[in-house]
Parts: sequence; structure tokens; C-alpha cells
Amino acid sequence: MLAWRWMEVLVLQAVLAGAAGWLWGPWAALAGALLATWLWMLWDHWQVELLRQWLMAGELAAFPALKGVWSMVATYVRRAVRTREQAAAAAEQRVQDILAALQASPNGLVLMDAEGHIEWCNRMAERHFGFDAERDIQQSIGNLVRDPAFSSYWAHQDFTYPVLMAGRDSSPSRPVMLSVHIYPYGVGRHLLLARDITALEQAEAMRRDFVANVSHEIRTPLTVLVGFVETLQTLDLSPEEHKHYLALMAQQAGRMQNLVQDLLTLSRLEGSPPPTYNDWFPVGQMLRQCAVEAHALSKLLTKGADVGHALSFPEPEAPAMDWEIAGVQAELISAFSNLISNALRYTPAGGSVEVRWEGLLDGGARFSVKDSGPGIDPAHIGRLTERFYRVDRSRSRDTGGTGLGLAIVKHALQRHGAKLEIHSQLGAGATFSAVFPAHRLRHSGRVHAEPERLPK
Repeated sequence: MLAWRWMEVLVLQAVLAGAAGWLWGPWAALAGALLATWLWMLWDHWQVELLRQWLMAGELAAFPALKGVWSMVATYVRRAVRTREQAAAAAEQRVQDILAALQASPNGLVLMDAEGHIEWCNRMAERHFGFDAERDIQQSIGNLVRDPAFSSYWAHQDFTYPVLMAGRDSSPSRPVMLSVHIYPYGVGRHLLLARDITALEQAEAMRRDFVANVSHEIRTPLTVLVGFVETLQTLDLSPEEHKHYLALMAQQAGRMQNLVQDLLTLSRLEGSPPPTYNDWFPVGQMLRQCAVEAHALSKLLTKGADVGHALSFPEPEAPAMDWEIAGVQAELISAFSNLISNALRYTPAGGSVEVRWEGLLDGGARFSVKDSGPGIDPAHIGRLTERFYRVDRSRSRDTGGTGLGLAIVKHALQRHGAKLEIHSQLGAGATFSAVFPAHRLRHSGRVHAEPERLPK
């Protein structure tokens, strides 16, 4: 490049010196050479000035009208700048992609400087702590998160373990529990990670309650059995007393057997895949079987009373009684029977229990059991399907319940795409309904498209 520039100077000097020497002599030739040098320097300075202005403007598209070496320099500069810009754009895109991924994270993320000022947070952190991504930038985390547990955590600067705290939207009816862990990174900076562990905490609480309830439910009859065994071993009893104690022992053993059976049923329902659509079962046949069992249970429960239960089942020719359900027949009959037996157990002698099966306008169907019992306080309805939850514990045990019946019903219905609905008020009885979707039902051996409109 330098050789080319010297060549330009020498050629210009030779041309002007030769022309001046030919016209005016040797001294004119020297003056021509000097003039050629000055003209080249002026032209070269002008080229440099154009290049400087172009670089200062920063407009790569407005390429200056340069010649020779400076045109080559400008081309190289533009190519280098364009490469740098492309690399910067690619790096910016990668940063945006990383931020988008952090925004999509199910965990709350907050970036802070050494003093705890917020530099960036994602939308989940806004939900967890009530931040505003624009308003709260450069605000101190200690001023925005006022939970005592977090304040102590931040003050001690010991981030070995996470801290548990309530989320901003937490309430007594719908608690929200967060696990907050701060990770130092870089030079004095901090990354705050917040995870919603409400479901995990609830699952752990349910596990503890489940173990405690199972232990309690088994320990009570087991204690009774051990006491009766010691009585039989140590006391000289008459045959009648001996028979009486054995009957009580059999009752307690049956109670434990029922509990274990219900636990196994729940475990099987939770661990099995949803039933297929290969097996279809007539609704009328299942309800007839439930009716037989219900009448037998009613006689047993009202034995010795002047009047029994007034039981009502749909007639075989009633609308929708010729429909079929796809699924597992044993699970469906178990769910239906559980709802009917619960109604009978909690309805005193002389009361009524009405069982209905009706088609719905959307093609689905509803199985419902309505009783005239004492009813249920609405405050308890939301927890009735929890394992071992009882509104009246002593009364439930007296009627032979294990506290798992409605949990079994809920899981059996969920596996068939149905949902359990409960409506009740104190002193006004209760209605338990199982609502089935249309895709689980068919009419007269084919999937029904238009449900029959039933009289109200």
C-alpha cells in the first residue's frame, strides 16, 4: 500500500517536471516537481478529510467518493464495522433469548447488585413478591420484601440454605408458600431464586396426616383386640361371655380389614391408567344391583325400628335408563354404592333416600343421591373427599365408616372423566351427584348425539 502511494507521488512529479522542463527549462522542471508534491498532498488530505467525516457520521451506507488507497481503507473499515455490528447484534439476540427463557421460568428470578438493589426481575418474581419490573428497578430488596423470615435471612447474609416465607397472594383459605434461595455470583452480585412449593407443602402435610390417621384408625381397634385377648387369657369366662368377647373381636378385626381394603382400593385407583372405551356396561343393570344392596343395608341399619327408609330408584323404562357407560364396572358400582350407603347411614329411620339418573342437554348424564338426613354444614363440603375427613368422627365410626368412602368415589369418578358435586345445608338433607361427560356414554348400543329431554 505504501509502495502504491509513493508510485502516485513519483508519477505526478515526473509528469509535471517533464512538462515544465520541456516548456521552460531545468529550473522549471524542479518547480514542477515541487508543485506536484504539494498538489498530491492537498488531494491526499482531502481524501483523509472525507474518510474522517464518514467515520464520524457512522453511516455505513453513505460510502464517501474516495479514490485509490483511501478507498481501499474505507472498504476495509466498513467491512470490519459491519462484522462487529453483526457480532454485536448476534450477542444482543442471545441476551434477549436468555432473558426470554428466564421470563418463561416457572420460578421467580431477581438479579441484584452488591447492596441488594434490584437490577432485573422476571414476571414470576413480580407475582411472588408484588414487584413492578419498571417501578422497582434499583430499589432495595430489603425495603420491598418485608417478611420477617426473609429480612433475617438477608441481614445475616448466610445463604447456605433457602428460607421459607408466605407469598404475596397467600391467604388463610389459599396459602402460598415460597422457598427463597439467594446465590452469590460475579463480584458481589446476587441471584434470588423463588420457588412456589405450596403443592409440595400440601402433599407433605397430607402425607403426615395420612400416616397419622392410618396409625390412629388401626391403633384403636388393635388396642381393643389386644385388651380382649388379654381378657380371654387371664379371666375364667362363661361360654356366653366368651362368645360375646369373640364377637367384639371379630367386629374390630372386620373394621381393620375394611380399612385395609379401602386403602388398597385407593392405591389401585391412583396407580392405574384411565379406563378405556372398550367395555360398555348398562346403567340400568348397575342401578338394579345398587338397589338390591341398598335395600339390604337399609334393613340392617333400621333393624328394630318401627319404620325403615323410603328408598326410591328410577324405573327401568325411565328416560336414559337404557344408556351405557364406558369404563370399569366394578369401580362405577363401587362409586354409586358408596354414595347410596352414605345417604342411608346418615339418614335416620323413616327418612327418604332418592336415587336418580338423568340425561343432560350437553349429552352427558347425572347420577344423584338425595337424602333427608341432617345435612352438612357448607364449611365442611370442600373437605369431604379428603381421606379420613369426618364431619362427626364418633358417628362415622358408629355407622361403620372408614373415612375413605368419598375419597374412593372421587378418584373412581375422576378416572371416568366425571366430577363429584355436593349440595347440602344443615337440616335440609344432602345431594351427592356424579356428572358424566358425553364421550363416556352411549344410547342403545351407539354413541348418542341428541340427549332426550326429560320432564322436570
